[in-house]
Amino acid sequence: MWRVSRSPAVYLRRFSSSAAAAAAAIPGPCIVHKRGADILHDPWYNKDISFPLTERDRLGLRGLLPPRIVSFEQQYDRFMESYRSLERNTQGQPEGPVSLAKWRILNRLHDRNETLYYRVLIDNVSDFAPVIYTPTVGLVCQNYSGLFRRPRGMYFSAKDKGEMMSMIYNWPAQHVDMIVITDGSRILGLGDLGVQGIGIPIGKLDIYVAAAGMNPQRVLPVMLDVGTNNQKLLEDRLYLGLRQPRLEGEEYLAIVDEFMEAVHTRWPKAIVQFEDFQMKWAFETLERYRNRCCMFNDDIQGTAGVALAGLLGAVRAQGRPLTDFVKQKIVVVGAGSAGLGVLNMAVRAVTRMAGANGIPDNHQFYLIDKDGLITKERKNLDPAAALFAKYPEENGGLSEGESLAEVVRKVKPDVLLGLSGVGGIFTEEVLKAMRGSESPRPAIFAMSNPTLNAECTAADAFKHAGENIVFASGSPFQNVDLGNGKVGHVNQANNMYLFPGIGLGALLSGARLITDDMLQAAAECLASYITDDEIQRGILYPSVGSIRDITAEVATAVLREAVIEDLAEGHGEVGPKELKCMSKEETVDYVKRNMWFPVYHPLVHEK
Repeated sequence: MWRVSRSPAVYLRRFSSSAAAAAAAIPGPCIVHKRGADILHDPWYNKDISFPLTERDRLGLRGLLPPRIVSFEQQYDRFMESYRSLERNTQGQPEGPVSLAKWRILNRLHDRNETLYYRVLIDNVSDFAPVIYTPTVGLVCQNYSGLFRRPRGMYFSAKDKGEMMSMIYNWPAQHVDMIVITDGSRILGLGDLGVQGIGIPIGKLDIYVAAAGMNPQRVLPVMLDVGTNNQKLLEDRLYLGLRQPRLEGEEYLAIVDEFMEAVHTRWPKAIVQFEDFQMKWAFETLERYRNRCCMFNDDIQGTAGVALAGLLGAVRAQGRPLTDFVKQKIVVVGAGSAGLGVLNMAVRAVTRMAGANGIPDNHQFYLIDKDGLITKERKNLDPAAALFAKYPEENGGLSEGESLAEVVRKVKPDVLLGLSGVGGIFTEEVLKAMRGSESPRPAIFAMSNPTLNAECTAADAFKHAGENIVFASGSPFQNVDLGNGKVGHVNQANNMYLFPGIGLGALLSGARLITDDMLQAAAECLASYITDDEIQRGILYPSVGSIRDITAEVATAVLREAVIEDLAEGHGEVGPKELKCMSKEETVDYVKRNMWFPVYHPLVHEK
C-alpha cells in the first residue's frame, strides 16, 4: 500500500515558512483494500473531514462523517490552534504535567491521522521535537504503562524464544527500511525501565520521518523484553512487561541473535539502530553485529559524532586551526557507552590529523567515572576504558580516583565534557575551576539527558565559569542573558543532527555495513555546516528548524564515503555504478528526491 511523496519542494506549502512555494503537482492515487469505517479507523489512510465527496462515495463514507469538507490547510490550522491554546492555558504550571499534556495531544493526532501528524511535525520540528523526543520522551517512558492506549511497533520477549522467525511476519508492512531497537536497560539517564523503553524507538523513528524523510510505513520500532531488574516496576500492577529479572550472558545473547536473524531473513537490507542498551551490551552487540549487517549504536557512535562536531567547533571558537585539536586537553566525565564512544571517535580524529606523527599517547584525554580519575592503578580496570587510563607519571601530580574538581584545577582543560547521567555533577567549585583553563575560550559540554540529569544548567555554567565559555548540552536550555546586550548561546548537542543522516545515507547507498569512516564523515560534515561568524558567536550547531537540509548533507557525506569504501550496493533503481558517477551536488539532489513528505493522495478502492 504505497503512498510515497518526494521532496516537499514539489508541493505548495503556503503555511510553511521553511519551504519554497512551487507549482502544485497532483499526487498519484493510492490503492486501498478497505471501505467505510475501516478507512476512518486506519490512521495511514484517514483524512478525517478532508475526504472529498467523490471519495466519500466510492469508499462508502457518506453519512459516516459530518457533511462539511475542510482543506488540509484548514485541518492543519485547526490543530495548531488547539495546540497553541493548550500552551496558553498551561503557562506557569509544572513542566512535567504540561510536557505530558503536549505529548498526549500529538499522540492522539498520530493515532488518528498520520499524514497530518507528520506534516505538523515537519513544519514545527523545533517546537515538537522536544515533545516527541528529548527530553519529554523520558517522562513518557517512565509513565508508559499507564499511558498505553494503542500498540506501536513490535515486542519480542524472552518468552518468544524459538518463535521470532515466524513472529517477524506478523508485521503488516512488506518492506522495512529502518529498525530502532532497545532492551530498555538504560533509558537516557533514567536506568532500567524494561518494556516501557519502547517510547525511545517510537520517538527516534518519528525523528527519522521528520528529519530524514523516511517513509513511516517502512520503519519499525522494536522492544526486546528480556525482563527488568527494576523492582519498582516488577511490583507495579500496571507494568506491561515480563515480570522476571533480566536475562544475562549467553541466554541474553541468544535472544538478540534470534531477533537479528529473523529481521535479516525477512528484510535483508533493513538498517538496525541499537538504542539505550546498558554499556556492557551496547559494546558487545556493536562488536557482534557491525561486520555482519548494516547497523550502528546511536549511544556509542551517534553521540560520539555529535560531540566530535562540537569539539571541532570549540577549536574554531578558540581561534585555532582544526589541526590544533590534537593538542586539546579534554576531561570526560562518564565512562559509560556514550563517554567511551566520544573518546574513541576523538582518538580516530586525532590519529587522522596527526598523520605520520601518530597520536601523542592520549595525553590530552582524562577519563573520570563515579570513583574519580581512572588510572592504570585502577583495580579491575574495564578493558574499554584502559586506553584512556593514565600511568602515574602522566598525571601531573594527580592520583587514582582524584576528584573532578581537583582534576580540572590541575589539568586546566580546554574542554570539560559530561556524559555521566548525574545531574549537577558540574558543581560551582568545578565550574569556577574552569576559569583556570589555559584555553582562551574553554568549552563546557553538559550532555546527559533528560534535563534533570544534565551535569549543570546553562545559567550556572556562564555564571560560574565565565561569560567567555562555549556551552553545549544534551537537553534544551534557554540562551543566557549576560547583560549589556550580550548573549550566552546554548547549543543542544542533539543526536538528531546525525542519526537520521547516518540511517538515510546508509539506506540510499545500499551500504553493506556502517563503518567508522562513514560515521567520521558524518561528524565532520556537521562540524563544517556552521559558518565562521556563527562559531565566533559561540554557536556550534545549526538550527533544528533546518534539520531536513542538515540531514540531506550528512546523508550525502555518508553515502559518498560508502562509495569510496566500495560498500555501496545501490538502492532501488540506482545501482553502485550510478552512485559512483554522481557529483556531490547530484548526490545531494538524489538524497532530497528520496525523502518522503506527507500529502493526501486520492484513495481508490480495490477488492
